[in-house]
Amino acid sequence: MKNERAFEGWLRTLIEGRSTRRDVLRRGLLLGMGASAVGPLLAACQREEPAPAPGGATPPPESPAPGAGTPTMTGTPEAGTPPPAERQVLNYGANAADITTLDPHFAAATQDRNIVDMVFNALIRYKPGDSSEFEPDLAEEIPEPEETADGKQVWTFTLRRGVMWHAGPQNESYELTADDVVYSLQKSANKDRSAYSADYAGMTFEKVDDYTVRITVDPPLSPTLFLPKVANYNGGFIVSQRAVEAMGDEAIKTHPIGTGPFRFKSYASKDRVELQANDDYFRGSPRLAGVQVRFMSDPTSRELALKSGEMDVVGGVADSTWVQKINEEPNLQADVFGVGEVAFLNLNMAREPLNDIRVRQAILYAIDREAHLAVFGGPPVAESVFSVVPAQFMPGGLTQEEAEQAGVAYGRDLDRARQLLAEAGLGDGFSLTLVTSEMDAYRKNYEVLQEELREIGITVELDVVDHSTMHRLIREDVNPIVIYIAFRPNADVYLTQFFHSDSIVVTGPRPNTNFSHYNQIDDLIEQARVETDPERQEELWKQANIKILQDAVGFPLHYINQVYGRSKAVDYGHEVKSSLALYPGFTEQTTVQR
Repeated sequence: MKNERAFEGWLRTLIEGRSTRRDVLRRGLLLGMGASAVGPLLAACQREEPAPAPGGATPPPESPAPGAGTPTMTGTPEAGTPPPAERQVLNYGANAADITTLDPHFAAATQDRNIVDMVFNALIRYKPGDSSEFEPDLAEEIPEPEETADGKQVWTFTLRRGVMWHAGPQNESYELTADDVVYSLQKSANKDRSAYSADYAGMTFEKVDDYTVRITVDPPLSPTLFLPKVANYNGGFIVSQRAVEAMGDEAIKTHPIGTGPFRFKSYASKDRVELQANDDYFRGSPRLAGVQVRFMSDPTSRELALKSGEMDVVGGVADSTWVQKINEEPNLQADVFGVGEVAFLNLNMAREPLNDIRVRQAILYAIDREAHLAVFGGPPVAESVFSVVPAQFMPGGLTQEEAEQAGVAYGRDLDRARQLLAEAGLGDGFSLTLVTSEMDAYRKNYEVLQEELREIGITVELDVVDHSTMHRLIREDVNPIVIYIAFRPNADVYLTQFFHSDSIVVTGPRPNTNFSHYNQIDDLIEQARVETDPERQEELWKQANIKILQDAVGFPLHYINQVYGRSKAVDYGHEVKSSLALYPGFTEQTTVQR
């Protein structure tokens, strides 16, 4: 009976579409229903199989009605439609040398986020192409929270029925249930199995029935802070309990099993990941046959591959000159969109000589924001910021005027920098070795920093490695100064992940990305988290940003928008304004017509 109910739930989502009798029969049998049980439900489908054409070929699909056809960038075609007769594989050139991990609860590098976004779902999701809006994903709707008599908060999610997991090496496809959701969120909250466990402190997860999950939050959180934790970002992704338990945590790093529009096909180290269409996707069959992600860390190679037609979409160069050059090509388009990732310095106050605040302040006085901005060509690609939490995108950040009023804007002052080093007994300077990614956005910022510090007697030796290696090494605490480029959905996440003591790399109770080993704003972060007055909450976040700058443990440089190049044969299926997955978003509605 459970499988029959799941099948009926799935069928209802297709009843207005054009599912074939063969599709319905296949799904019913997949759920373990006999043909006799499936038969009475077939009448609900509105479309029979097409008659075979002469010679046994399948005739082409009917011509669309006037005004119909391929979706535009802003169109949203009807879900549940069958795959087109001839689908193309989209070739995507990623700005990376390899993956780091495809376990969604550890994925942080851009290329990892891209792939995870296509393979997995969450209870809710950021609307494709617009990360300012939430919509239901695996849940039927976004619920309203309830308050309990003892002051706790309860969110109750009702799951879609008939959502099917991809088959894996050691598991057949099966229907997603509350067991998978509870298992996934408990994994996200486990510091040994997730990089985002700190985000789930104070939460408990409970199965009410097969299609209902209850999350209890103590103390309560505003929707602004709670919803990102169950969205398709960081720890919010839902994994298959059966697949993970069968394969093990290590195996899913290179063989992810999800419910998304594309399922894993193969991985070749330092070469590619191949994904193929999931025709059982609950929103309908993808319009692409699959996505081939090629690892191409060299920007010239990506550009040439795009121009030659070898690649359909490539990670671009964060430079306004590159954007202009691509847009001059008749068949190409450069897309510049949010989210704007903030580039900022993290200074390790636990490492000599940076354990002396005068040394850290000297480094900040040596920095010229305009020099860092210039390597990206300025707007629309990059623009200055004055706190790690970007005031341009969310409450709690500092504007330039607010930073100046608080006395923490710094501004380049080489004489002051040299004086501070002399007071610290380091007038003759010292040397640092820093690891940088080969990616332009990282490498260029490190190279500018190298020159700035040379002018005050600090010699910096740069060790350039591939992007995934950099992410691994900085989490092993090798760099006394880390330049990190990141977007987070709100001020609490920025401050918690990068500046709460729980998140200190290696040694913290929940190690994350606190590279500065900072522990002086825990109270401010925690007070703001439970503050229900938006104005007071914002003020607490601003105080935390001021304290970070006063103690010279973090220094914001600029935000950098996402830059991609694509063939005009590619239609993403949605308008691209912003994407937390850090790429345009390839969904079941994406097409390429060569």
